[in-house]
Amino acid sequence: MEVTIKDFDEITILEVKGNIDSKTAPEFERNAKLATDKSEKIGLELSQVEFMSSAGLRVLLMIYRNIKAQNGRVVLIGVSEEIQDVMSTTGFINFFTIVETLDEALTVLKQA
Repeated sequence: MEVTIKDFDEITILEVKGNIDSKTAPEFERNAKLATDKSEKIGLELSQVEFMSSAGLRVLLMIYRNIKAQNGRVVLIGVSEEIQDVMSTTGFINFFTIVETLDEALTVLKQA
């Protein structure tokens, strides 16, 4: 798994490539912590994530709670149908705004 952090003014985007599982979740969490410490507007680009285990879902929940505590917003970008299904089953999908493109995410986060 590879995580790249990009800043767009007051918005931070984490681009994730690869699977998020018990082995890669700690790295995802470290990068997410860096992002949530510096911004309350977070976009998670997940279009290149094919699989997310419960460990990855736990990190998403941590991100949501950290940002919610700052009165911020989290937007998920390009989430696969399979991951959306898992998120829907667990109820996690209700915590996030999901968009298809980075431009859509930036528009939503600028309005937040």
